[in-house]
Amino acid sequence: MAQRDFYIDRLRTVLTALVVLHHTAITYGAIGFWFWHEVQPSRTVPGILLVLFCTTNQAYFMGFFFLLAGYFTPPSLERKGYGKFILDRLIRLGIPTLAFGFILAPLTAAMVTYAQGDGFWPTFAWFWRQKEFNPGPLWFAEALLAFSLGYLIWCRIRGLQPGDASTTTHSRIPGSRSWLVGALIVGAGALALRQVFPIGTSLYGYWASYIFLFVVGLRARPRNWLTQLTWKQARPWLIVALIVWPTLPLGWMLASGHANFNTGFSWAAILYAFWEPFVAWGLIAACLLIFRKHMNQPSALWSWLNRRAYAVYIIHPPVLVGIALLLHGWAAPALVKFGVVGLLACATTWLLADPLVRLPGVRRVV
Repeated sequence: MAQRDFYIDRLRTVLTALVVLHHTAITYGAIGFWFWHEVQPSRTVPGILLVLFCTTNQAYFMGFFFLLAGYFTPPSLERKGYGKFILDRLIRLGIPTLAFGFILAPLTAAMVTYAQGDGFWPTFAWFWRQKEFNPGPLWFAEALLAFSLGYLIWCRIRGLQPGDASTTTHSRIPGSRSWLVGALIVGAGALALRQVFPIGTSLYGYWASYIFLFVVGLRARPRNWLTQLTWKQARPWLIVALIVWPTLPLGWMLASGHANFNTGFSWAAILYAFWEPFVAWGLIAACLLIFRKHMNQPSALWSWLNRRAYAVYIIHPPVLVGIALLLHGWAAPALVKFGVVGLLACATTWLLADPLVRLPGVRRVV
């Protein structure tokens, strides 16, 4: 692996840990889809802090995943060709999605119903009898599979050979005007999608950012944009992010529950849709620069963590829910339980992922 790619692998690992913490926050009072809510969302100080933590994450972290996935797609296609690339995507993305939907999702839900005294196996039976397929966090793998297939179709329409899309061109990184146009397009796209897919009912309301950043990643690799990125380009957008970030919590407090941030064309819905990209661009650029400068050296520990990060992403729901249920009787403040359970879940999932990546057959998938 080229040295400049060490930091990208570490970014994906840190983002994976952030996903675990994100779901831990939902467990203890934030808003979001999850299997187990020990503490319901509220306007208490812990509840507000956890909601802000998750809302900030949602603005950039999954989009960041898609950007990095797009970044590695052209060289992967070049190495494997169309046939092997499609097969690899089906194995690496399709199999974990099916495994989660048919096994891990019912398992996680059954753990909750068992803890609530409603039985374990009846939940499994209900999932299979109702043909209930819940991809959980593997919606990301589903979406990435769809984006990858869309990219292949685009390449075929353009008549591109597998190596054409990854040919280095060394074009200059887009300027601030392009960043601004991108933010406005994503904000408008999010607002439009949320008229059909309101936030809280579907994740499609976030897809404008995901598609845009995946395309940015596709274009970034052959043009060496990540290596060209400088603080001169990123700093204005980090300042924008810091200025814009307080507007959403202030708007939320002023609304006092009387404005709809999730859909429609109210000031609240417009604010939320455009708030996300104007916060995301600066945070993503700053993370790229910090990790590129300080986290770009070989490390045995990081290599171990990086290799197991995808398995952690797949298996963390039952592990996190299991730990939270075991500590359900512990009478501690929500923020304390968030910290303790989040750290335990991260440590435990990485340890459990270790044997998975060593198993013949399984390691080909994860």
